[in-house]
Amino acid sequence: MALRVVQWATGGVGVAAIKGVLEHPELELAGCWVHSADKAGKDVGELIGTEPLGVTATDNVDEILALDADAVIYSPLLPNPDEVAALLRSGKNVVTPVGWVYPSERQSTALRDAAIEGNATLHGTGIAPGGISEKFPLLFSAFSTGVTFVRAEEYSDLRTYEAPDVVRHVMGFGEVPDKALSGPMQKLLDGGFIQAVRMIVDKAGFNADPKVRSSQEIAVATAPIESPIGVIEPGQVAGRKFHWEALVGDEVVVRVTVNWLMGEEKLDPAWTFGPEGQRYEMEVRGNPDISISVKGFQSAVGGEGPEYGIVGTAAHCVNSVPAVCAAEPGIATYLDLPLISGKAAPRLS
Repeated sequence: MALRVVQWATGGVGVAAIKGVLEHPELELAGCWVHSADKAGKDVGELIGTEPLGVTATDNVDEILALDADAVIYSPLLPNPDEVAALLRSGKNVVTPVGWVYPSERQSTALRDAAIEGNATLHGTGIAPGGISEKFPLLFSAFSTGVTFVRAEEYSDLRTYEAPDVVRHVMGFGEVPDKALSGPMQKLLDGGFIQAVRMIVDKAGFNADPKVRSSQEIAVATAPIESPIGVIEPGQVAGRKFHWEALVGDEVVVRVTVNWLMGEEKLDPAWTFGPEGQRYEMEVRGNPDISISVKGFQSAVGGEGPEYGIVGTAAHCVNSVPAVCAAEPGIATYLDLPLISGKAAPRLS
């Protein structure tokens, strides 16, 4: 029997996740929660631009909690631990790209208790954090001994990110530097990326300082730049870098970095992506040194089609559902689950 899956929220990740569930041979769509009253009562097929699916969206949380389902792919813009706890207590496994990749005891106690009460499992996943930032660097580190340094880094052109409110008010682009530096982005990112660094530290066995060091840098426009929030004027924020580092003494042993630029021109400092362009990059130093560059998740500026980083995030959630449903109750990280893979397209399976 197929596992019955509920999609929570229908933003970019949510729509991609629904399409992924429809393609997965072990899953079926059982329900859908929506934030907007305008979407409630509509067939989910209408919301994702396909033929009717026979599943009606609802904005009523109690209806979702009462639904007969095995798992929920929980992908709101920001996580609400009380919602997640209620889903777990209702007996539904939760797979999410918005947190709990490698939570501390303090971050996880209440949710672990809720999961055990509901005989369910919580799993945090995604791309960065949730994949490129920790899972795959650890995977590739298996080809090296005597590891001294692990790095994961994102290089993305934010001109393709069509979420203007998030880009301006959360990410701080188009603001003056002081306002961006004091804005919410560092704190929002810290939660996930500090967990990513700690997972690498613990699994690799580094005797690192428990406190992960975080920092950020700003680049401003030197001339007008067209962007998803309109024109970014000279002196306004047009590039951001965030770093998270674990240290043994004075030596950095793990570093995760995000590079978000509004193009590679008209920036001060004159940051670029280098000759390889947009990508995710991983590096392991040891015997031997290893470097991996991953492309395909970032869209070309001015290109057509979806933002494939969003699609990849959703796919990682969808493909994790069977393993999470089979896991022991509680919180399961990548270190607790078996190998997860994609599944053959329906016409080839």
